[in-house]
Amino acid sequence: MTENKGKKKKRSLSAFSILMIVLAVVCLFSLFLNGSPISSSIIESLDPEKYGEMIDTVNSGGTVAVQSAHLSDFVMAIPNGFMNAADLIIFIFGIGGFIGTMMSTGALEAGIYNLVGKMKGKENKLIGILMFLFSLGGTTYGMAEETIGFYPLITAAMVAAGFDTAVAAGTVLLGAGAGVLGSTINPFATGAAMGALSSVGIEPNATTIMIVGVILWLTTLAVVAKFVISYAKKVQENRANTVLSSDELAEMDEVYGKEKDQGLVFTKQHKHVLIVFAIAFVVMILSLISYVDINFAGDEDAYMNAFGWSKFLTGQPLGYWYFAELGAWFILASIVIAIVARMSEKEFIDTFMAGAADLLSVALIIAVARGITVVMNQTHLDFFILDKASGLLRGVPAFVFVPLAYLVYMLLSFLVPSTSGLAALSIPVMGSLANALGFNPSIMIMIFCGACGLINFVTPTSGVVMGGLAAARVEYSTYLKWVKKPFFIVMILNIVILSICMMVF
Repeated sequence: MTENKGKKKKRSLSAFSILMIVLAVVCLFSLFLNGSPISSSIIESLDPEKYGEMIDTVNSGGTVAVQSAHLSDFVMAIPNGFMNAADLIIFIFGIGGFIGTMMSTGALEAGIYNLVGKMKGKENKLIGILMFLFSLGGTTYGMAEETIGFYPLITAAMVAAGFDTAVAAGTVLLGAGAGVLGSTINPFATGAAMGALSSVGIEPNATTIMIVGVILWLTTLAVVAKFVISYAKKVQENRANTVLSSDELAEMDEVYGKEKDQGLVFTKQHKHVLIVFAIAFVVMILSLISYVDINFAGDEDAYMNAFGWSKFLTGQPLGYWYFAELGAWFILASIVIAIVARMSEKEFIDTFMAGAADLLSVALIIAVARGITVVMNQTHLDFFILDKASGLLRGVPAFVFVPLAYLVYMLLSFLVPSTSGLAALSIPVMGSLANALGFNPSIMIMIFCGACGLINFVTPTSGVVMGGLAAARVEYSTYLKWVKKPFFIVMILNIVILSICMMVF
């Protein structure tokens, strides 16, 4: 029997409830640890532009300590999370409206079925190619939040090919995640970490970082790609092999259609709309590459001489765009698509609003997740945990140092899901510690990248994980159960590779 009614539905907490529980736990921990001192050496290593007030406190003989969260901190965490993630939420609404406009033209649906028809019998290759491309974006420019716009497209294609939404979530989330884990020239991970290490007078070895990054990237990609493709084959052969619950399957069929007409006519207008669609994503990718670092070795004047012309559209040249500029770009691209598809003004506004509304839950989840980070920073719990973690690593032998440092960074990344933020916060401390103990501080940067990349496969405090799953319509509990096997395989593989690299380099 090839048809499946889905696994029996088990009661599970929603993403919102999980995040609110984590937020409450963080607040409670701050109450218990209120007044706990933080080592002055931790504070002195911080960026003076961002943490100048705390550094002044230490320099004047004072002590920075954990501060208890108040009821107001808990209540205001979500609004503060909205403000902190405002540019990302603008991007999500912009790309949601863009996808909604695209879907209303019928071009995306016709194009997907046209592609699936051409790939008949080769769908598994499509998964592998897509995962490699997402991982390439991850390792080069930290493609993470930017993937949220791809979920509707990839999910529709995977369901049409006979797979399920878990395959779509894995293709995007694990594909891009493998690249971020093995960052090479990612300015938000290796770039931020190398800058943070240089700030304390220790110069990182870019060649070592590049080599280790490529090894972590490709080995992790091999593991997760094999996992997703193997699962996809099982689901395609027999839908009973799905990990989705009956409710998730019902939602998948309702949203993406259980029996779509695969004989859709792919018209000339559809082709024109899809060309605009493709250009929109190509420009997004080009706008996020850090040309100033990759091509101009940090020389901003040389960069502006070459790329300054491109700021005419948003006020920022290509390479300096971020979520606010991307949000504006996709709104503009939506208008162009509406014109090409000859949509009326009312039809465009209605479809754009409906598309943005489809990603409202994603935006809310990201706001709650970001609110947790805000509370962590307000109470100084992040510094306290970093202080204790660095102390734990002192005096341990080499074969213990790497696994322990990796686990420490997994914990830190759970609490501070921003790679650039965590790099600025921790690398001056952890890199200096590694150097003082006779270990290679450049490998410590890759321990940071590997552990952060791995935990961001699953952490509920990451808007990428919770937002991506919400967009793909896969429950967090289902995904967590599904992904646990590759998670532990990658963790063990990473630790072995990094341990060997620490001994070799």
